[in-house]
Amino acid sequence: MTRLLRGCIAGLFALFVFLSPVLAQDSGPDYTTWERIASQAETALEADQSTDDRLEQIRAQVAQWRDQFLGAQSGNDTRIKTVQSQLDSLGEPPAEGEEEAPEISERRAELKEQLARLLAPVKQAEEAYTRSNGIISEIDRTIRNRQANAFLTLGPSPLNPTHWGQAIADLHNSVLASIQEAQRKWASPILRKRAQANLPLVLGLAFVGGMLLLRGRGWARRASRSFTERGSNSRKVIRFFVSLGQILLPVLGVYLLTQAVLALGFAGPRWTLFWENVPIWAAGMLGIHWLADQAFHDDVDIAVMPLAQEDRQRARWISDVLAILFVARGFVKTLTEFDNYSPETLSVIEFPLIVLTGYFLFKLGRVRNDAAVAGTLAARNADSGIYRLRLARLLGRASLIIGILGPVLAAIGYTNVGVGMVYPAVATLALIGITFVLQSFIGDLSALIGGKEEEESEGLFPVLAGVALFILSLPILALIWGARKSDLTEVWARFQEGFQIGETRISPSDFMIVIILFVIGYMITRLIQGAMRSSVLPRTKIDQGGQNAIVSGIGYIGIFASALIAITLGGLDLSSLAIVAGALSVGIGFGLQNIVSNFVSGIILLIERPISEGDWIEVNGVHGTVRDISVRSTRIETFDRFDMIVPNADLVSGTVSNYTRGNVLGRLIVPVGVAYGTDTRRVEKILLTIARDHDMVLMNPAPYVVFRGFGADSMDFEIRVILRDVNKGLGVRTEINHQIVERFTEEGIEIPFAQRDIWLRNPEVLRGDTPPTQEDET
Repeated sequence: MTRLLRGCIAGLFALFVFLSPVLAQDSGPDYTTWERIASQAETALEADQSTDDRLEQIRAQVAQWRDQFLGAQSGNDTRIKTVQSQLDSLGEPPAEGEEEAPEISERRAELKEQLARLLAPVKQAEEAYTRSNGIISEIDRTIRNRQANAFLTLGPSPLNPTHWGQAIADLHNSVLASIQEAQRKWASPILRKRAQANLPLVLGLAFVGGMLLLRGRGWARRASRSFTERGSNSRKVIRFFVSLGQILLPVLGVYLLTQAVLALGFAGPRWTLFWENVPIWAAGMLGIHWLADQAFHDDVDIAVMPLAQEDRQRARWISDVLAILFVARGFVKTLTEFDNYSPETLSVIEFPLIVLTGYFLFKLGRVRNDAAVAGTLAARNADSGIYRLRLARLLGRASLIIGILGPVLAAIGYTNVGVGMVYPAVATLALIGITFVLQSFIGDLSALIGGKEEEESEGLFPVLAGVALFILSLPILALIWGARKSDLTEVWARFQEGFQIGETRISPSDFMIVIILFVIGYMITRLIQGAMRSSVLPRTKIDQGGQNAIVSGIGYIGIFASALIAITLGGLDLSSLAIVAGALSVGIGFGLQNIVSNFVSGIILLIERPISEGDWIEVNGVHGTVRDISVRSTRIETFDRFDMIVPNADLVSGTVSNYTRGNVLGRLIVPVGVAYGTDTRRVEKILLTIARDHDMVLMNPAPYVVFRGFGADSMDFEIRVILRDVNKGLGVRTEINHQIVERFTEEGIEIPFAQRDIWLRNPEVLRGDTPPTQEDET
């Protein structure tokens, strides 16, 4: 027990020692130290003699201080708001010549003094923050100017033969220095003895690494082909993971081989640097080869670029050559850093690689242009294929321009410009290929999880994933084309800083808090709605329409409360927007009168519930069933099975017939006529019997037969009944009519049809007879 107590005390003491710097930092920035660092930074910028690395170090240090100052600006926000609220509660100061109660005047002076003390460190932090921002901006401008000058400086031309001899001599010296270094290491008896001691380890690493290097790609390729013959989306997902073995296994083998070589102990600084970079170069070559295989695969269902079969084969071959040239450039860069070649030698060595890289970039662009109409993938998936086809055409044109312009500028003497064009272009193509491959994989994975068919893999989620991948690739793209890491951190710092609205600073973290709180509130609202709909309301005596109204009301109130709570707890002070919102509300009010009217009418419908979901209503002469009541409109499904959207204002202000309000009881009237001379009492008895025998007809109130009167062709009767469910009235009417025909036929009662007598005033005219004249009659 004593040991445990001592251990707890020791742990608390260590925790206190560990947290003491953090606790000390909470007291605020050390402005004395900051003044010294800022002065040194400004002196270094004025002298303009510091190297870029030194300026980057100064910048990183100043950026840390800037973060402290940004945090110190909001350190007393809560207390400042409280004191300001207390001061506002005292009202406006009295006008000149007016007196104020001594107690209030004294309290106002105390609060002003307290507010001034609280604002003092904030103002100091704001001043220091502005100064640090200025130093960082000046450092960035200085470094960018230096980089631009170095990039655009005209150097020695590699086509000048006078530089070739020096370049050959420098390369010969590098090779000779490497050989001499290896010979010196081999001549050391201590190193040979140590190598003999490590020989079992070396042999083991070499054996495993050699097997992985020689057989790894073949194993992964065979496994990948075996999964190609299986199901649609599942085979694509599994094949993607298995195909990564074509990179991982050989790279692991190369790494083990390099470790075996380094374990011998004969590698000096030069060879150590070389062997340490070999796995990186191998990963680059194999990665680009794998990427080209995925983008330009022989199987059209796997390839992500819309090219014809022969074009995909040529594109894979060109990509492999570009990978080799890219690695060769890395090797030259390593030699340059170690041996510090002269600009003349560097331009001569770089030029052949730049020319070859530009040539194959040009060929790759030609592949794209020759296959501009090839669309096997586009035919399988029109939207994605057309988008990729357009982007590939744009990249092809850019490759053509860079492939020509880069070597030409390098030949003139702008070697840095040529290097800065062709190699970033290769890296950009690789990055875009990775983005396409990952997007295709996410689409297959989404289709597999959702249980969709293969042709449905291009849904909304893969598109959003593609947008996210594009956004994530932007920082990498900026680094490829020469951006510094500090440029990216500066963008992120500016993003975190937010923007100023009035006296309130709104940062992205505030928006994230608001969004998270609103999402949490929205999810809680949906959970409450689900619980009320499935568990609570069904156990009450509230009808279905009332239950739907309660659930909808909970949803609207919950969403409004979630937004209000999120904005309040997120710290967004929107009071400064009140004037603007008031001015806009007037104009919006005039423009959205109908929408507001429908919104208020929707709330009235939900509260008063003159109609409910499931009711059979008639509005504007159209019959239908209410399917959904929202805050703006109501959806009615007609008996013709189409939806009619009715604005809520029409339902509130217009005339609506509700046939099933409160219950589904309803009256049905079936007319029938019989021939003159029929016994009306017997007809009445038959009709009553038919009505009473139907199971949908209620006996209370009892069915009734009405003798309407004497028509032109028949004596007219009506069967009037109350149905249990008026929604089934059409079927009941049909069944009663069938039974009337059957019973009347059995009883010999005639159902007459309309008869008309036609009188001709001058039939002789139709027969062609001439009417007699007066002379004939005489």
